[in-house]
Amino acid sequence: MTETVTAAGRATATAAGSKSEQAYKAVKGRIVDGTYSPGYRLVLAKIAEDLGVSVVPVREAIRRLEAEGLVKFERNVGATVSGIDPTEYLYTMQTLSIVEGAATALSAPLIGEADIARARAVNEDMRACLQHFDPVRFTQLNQDFHSVLFEHCPNPHILDLVHRGWNRLASLRSSTFRFVPGRAHQSVDEHEALLKLIESGADADTIEKAARLHRSATLDAYLASASDHQTPQH
Repeated sequence: MTETVTAAGRATATAAGSKSEQAYKAVKGRIVDGTYSPGYRLVLAKIAEDLGVSVVPVREAIRRLEAEGLVKFERNVGATVSGIDPTEYLYTMQTLSIVEGAATALSAPLIGEADIARARAVNEDMRACLQHFDPVRFTQLNQDFHSVLFEHCPNPHILDLVHRGWNRLASLRSSTFRFVPGRAHQSVDEHEALLKLIESGADADTIEKAARLHRSATLDAYLASASDHQTPQH
């Protein structure tokens, strides 16, 4: 009897855990894709109804998201989606432009024809994405493109810093292209120019400068728009 109860208890706990995980992924996904924008009030009962679960797993999911900094609690308001810290974004992009530029330059001599073809194919997917613009997909493709260019970096410390920078952007759920969609067109063209530099065997300084300027141009576009709108919203 004890074993039966224990097994049943485990099954109940697993079910509860899976519902909590389901709620967590659903709410986080909506925050990341912008459905729930900064300042959006997260009404637990409404979310639970939308997901077809009780309020309990939704509350657990919200607590996890609060721990991750994606949600905050405000007095007399409740749970709301956290805003994006523009200063944190600025520092992250500045750092990433430096370390990713260096990683790309160091990788360049090790990038083969197959790598170039793979990067170019991703860039063409990005170009196609411009037709019916999806900033979240575009941002993921952008990361895929750059990963091809820096993944051969022989310096593991620099490579680690690049990955940390990208992870920090993800934690900021930063899709800059949502805020400055016009920048996406320029970004695709700059990608092709960068590939041609690598193909032509350009020196490391030239490649590093091009990669760095490419990253900083996105930051500049974001900051210009943010100042126009005062508070950046993704």
